[in-house]
Parts: sequence; C-alpha cells; structure tokens
Amino acid sequence: MEASVRVVQLSHAYNSHLAVDRVSFEIAPGTTFGLIGPNGAGKSTTIKMLTTLLPVTSGEVWINGFDLKQQPTDVRRSIGYVPQMISADGELTGYENLLLSAKLYGLPHQGREERITDVLSFMGLQDVASKRVQHYSGGMIRRLEIAQALVHQPPVLFLDEPTVGLDPAARHSLWKLIQSLNQKWGTTISMATRDMDEADLLCDKVALMHMGHIILMDAPHQLKSALGPEATLDDVFIFHTGSSLKETGDYQHVKQTRHTISNL
Repeated sequence: MEASVRVVQLSHAYNSHLAVDRVSFEIAPGTTFGLIGPNGAGKSTTIKMLTTLLPVTSGEVWINGFDLKQQPTDVRRSIGYVPQMISADGELTGYENLLLSAKLYGLPHQGREERITDVLSFMGLQDVASKRVQHYSGGMIRRLEIAQALVHQPPVLFLDEPTVGLDPAARHSLWKLIQSLNQKWGTTISMATRDMDEADLLCDKVALMHMGHIILMDAPHQLKSALGPEATLDDVFIFHTGSSLKETGDYQHVKQTRHTISNL
C-alpha cells in the first residue's frame, strides 16, 4: 500500500542554521505518526514544510501521491492543518467559522450544510454552533479548529502541538476525539508534540527529533520495551539524547506557550 506521506532527506535552513537536517519517514494510510522532541528540535519546521508554509531547502516529499514541490496546490487541497496558535475567528460563531472554511476549501453548496453539521456533531459542538467563539472554552476552540481542518474531508491531517495550553480534562477529551478520527473517517494524522503521554497514547509510530535530526523511529511500545518493562518514552528520549523533554525549553518557548494559554 502506498504511503500517505513519504519524506526523503528533507532539510530546511534558516540562513546558516540547519533547523531540519535530512529527515526521512513514511506514514501509512489511516495511522497516526508523531514527531516528538523539545522546542527547537525541528518538529514545527518539518510540519510547516509538509503543509507548504515553508520552502523545502532540499529533499523530496509526496503527500497523497502529490509531489510537494511540483504540485503544492494539490497538496494543500488534500490536507488539513491545525497550527499551534489560534486560527478560529473569535468574532464569528462556530458555524460561521466552519462555513468560511468550507467556502475557502471550495466545497460545493450542495452538501455543504450536511458536512458542517456532521463535523460539528463529531466534535461535540452542535449545541454551541451559534455562539461566538470568543465565549468558547480553550478545549472547545481547539475542537472547532480541528473541525475547520476536517470540513473538506482531507485524507491527511497535520496537528502542531494539538493540546498546548489545555487543562487536563480538555486534553483527555481531545485525545479521545483524535483517536476516533482514524476509525470514523480513516484520516491519516501527523502530529508534532512535546507531550510523551500524548504521543504514547495516540501514535502508531513516533520519530524522536533532536537538533534537527530523527535519532530514533518505531512504535512507542517497541521503543519502550527495548529499555525495559517499566520504561517510558521520556526514558527513551533521555537514554538516546542525554536530556529530558521536561527539562527543556527557553524564553521563546515559554513566551509562545503563555501567549497561547492567554488566548485560549
């Protein structure tokens, strides 16, 4: 079966700094793949290249059979993307945000309302669809943003730090919804996260990123079992990099995270 996402020797340089250095991986259809690592590891840069938001310095990418360099428009039409920062308009209702997304993705008028109703229901937002988003909770905003990314039924969904800034209850609720995407619509998911529990629960396969490189890649249970029956993904990361995700983070990361939490 052809991979939904195929990445070969992908790199991106910011001036002289190589933020992503020749990473390669494949994502099988209907699975969830995680890029895990600390802030600055290259996760978000990789996601932004795959969603056409950043140019590819070198390497090759195919998404849903489309060449990222040669067919960027086709790639954009066949993916959904949920960034770290807020993408929903607080002045609009949940329904209006989805209607705008549906129009931007070129959904035909016939069937548009049914699709919007379907994603609202799936995300548990049908009762607040007519409410302005500025009055939503953080978890509700995140569910709406995922609904916006799914309204055109993309076969591949990219999530960048999907639960950043959410309280534990909202985070666990969102985890259940993400898990069900594979089952309900067969969506292939690629996500970037610093949350090892999140990666362990949601991902069929993870790639540990460190300083722009993928240092290890396998199913979470395989990575943990290689260290011992009590090992965690954080243990795996410490063993192979000498540092823990829980101890990483700089001023810019703290500033960005707090800004997100404030907006939510």
